Amino acid sequence: MYDVAIIGGGVVGGMIARTLASYKLSICILEKAHDVATGASAANSAIVHAGYDAKEGSLKAKLNVRGSRLMPNVCKELGVKYKNNGSLVIGFNEEDREALEALLVRGNKNGVEGLCILEKEELHTLEPNLSPDVLCALYAPTGAIVCPYELTIASIGNAMDNGANLELDFAVSKIQDLGSYYEIFSDKGTVSARYVINAAGVFSDEIAKMVGDDSFTIQPRRGEYVLLDKECGSLVKNTIFRTPGKMGKGILVSPTVDGNLITGPTGVDIEDKLDKSTTAEGLSFVMQQSNENTTGIPFGKSITSFCGLRAVGSVGDFIIGNPLPRFVNVAGIESPGLSSAPAIAEMVVELLDKAGLTLEKNPNFNPIREATHAFREGTIEEKNAIIAKDPAYGHIICRCEGVSEGEILAAIRQNPRPRDLDGVKRRTRAQMGRCQGGFCSPYIVELLAQEMNIPYEEVTKCGGKSLINVQKTKEVQ
Repeated sequence: MYDVAIIGGGVVGGMIARTLASYKLSICILEKAHDVATGASAANSAIVHAGYDAKEGSLKAKLNVRGSRLMPNVCKELGVKYKNNGSLVIGFNEEDREALEALLVRGNKNGVEGLCILEKEELHTLEPNLSPDVLCALYAPTGAIVCPYELTIASIGNAMDNGANLELDFAVSKIQDLGSYYEIFSDKGTVSARYVINAAGVFSDEIAKMVGDDSFTIQPRRGEYVLLDKECGSLVKNTIFRTPGKMGKGILVSPTVDGNLITGPTGVDIEDKLDKSTTAEGLSFVMQQSNENTTGIPFGKSITSFCGLRAVGSVGDFIIGNPLPRFVNVAGIESPGLSSAPAIAEMVVELLDKAGLTLEKNPNFNPIREATHAFREGTIEEKNAIIAKDPAYGHIICRCEGVSEGEILAAIRQNPRPRDLDGVKRRTRAQMGRCQGGFCSPYIVELLAQEMNIPYEEVTKCGGKSLINVQKTKEVQ
C-alpha cells in the first residue's frame, strides 16, 4: 500500500514525485510506456516561458511565473542544463504592435519582470539575423531554455533515489475506490494507494473517467519541429516567437541548451492520441514561417524532424483539483506546462495537505543529483583524471556528440534505468548528432544487452515490438 500513486511519468508527474519525496511518504509512479519522458515531455519547444501570455488570474499565469522563478534552482539541484537566453515576440505591423502592447500590460499584471517593447533598430542590433520586415518586439529577459526530457528523467531519478518506486509498462485500465484507498489495475498487475494523482497527459481525461469524473476532455494537438545541426545554433541568441494566435505562439526559432537550432511547432488538432507522425505539409509550414521570422536558416543542415502532442484541455486553463477525496487531477497541462511544472508540484502538495495527507518532512531527503554531462563538458585535465579511474570514459561510442562508453554505462546503471536505444539517447545524447545513430547504435545495443543480461536481438528501439535485430547476418538463410 502506497501513500501516493502518480499516474504519468512526464515532467509534471516527475516534479510532483520529487517534491513529495521530500516528505516521509511511500510513492509510486505509474507509466504506461517502456520508459519515462516519452510523451509531451520528450517532444516540445523546451522553453521556460516568462509568463506574459496567459490570461491574468488564470492558473497558467500564476504557475508559469512561479515555475519560471523556481526553475534555475531546480535545474541546478538536478544537474540539468538551463540557460537564461531571453525571448522576443516579434511584430511585423501596427496590428502586431497593438497585440504586443497588450501582452506587455498582461505580463506586468502577471508579475513578469523586465518586459519592454524594443523598436526596430535596437531589436536588430540585439538579433542581427531577424527578418528585416520585423518592426518591433516584446522583450522578456527572464525567458529561458532547458532540456525537457533531461529534466523529467532527473526529477524522477531523484525521487527514486529518495525512495520512490517506478512501474513501467503499467497502462492503467481501471481504478476502484475502496473507501480508504484506491486500487489501480493494469494488465501488469495492481497497485494500491491512499491518494492518486492523475498526471497522464493526453490520456488524463480517460483516467478521470475511471473514477466517474467526466467534467473535461483532452484534445491532442500536433506540433511538428525541425532540428538543425549544432553549427546552426548561434543563428539567434534569444527565443524568437511570432505574435500569438488562437492556436498558440506560432512557429518559433530558438537555440537549444545543447547548441542546436530548433524550429516549430505547428498546431493542428487531431483525434489519435498516439499519432506522432510528421507531415510534409507541416514541416513545409515550419520552414516557411521560420524563414519569415529570421534570415539565413540553413535547412539543408537539418538533422531530424519530430512531432509532439500537446494535451489541450476543454476548459481553457490548467485543470488542477480534487473531483473526489484523495484524487487529484493535473490535466490539460499544455504550454506553459514545462515552465510551470515546479509550481504545479507545489500546488499539488497543498491540495494533498488539504485532503488529509500527513506531510512530515523527510530529514534524509537529498535534492541533489549529479549532472550526467560532467565528463563531456570537462577540461582535458578533468577528462584525463576520470579516464584514469575508469578507462571506459576514454572510449568514444558516439562520435557526433562525443559520448563515451563510460557515460552510457553510467546512464544504464542510474535511476531511472533505460531499457532501449531511445532511453539511452534521452539520457546521454548518443544517437542525437548528424548521423542520428547510424554508427553508434550497434555498440549501444551491445552495452544494453550486456548490462540487462539479455540476448543482443532482444534490445529494442523504444520498447514493445520495436525490434532492431532479428538474427546474425551470416545465420540468415
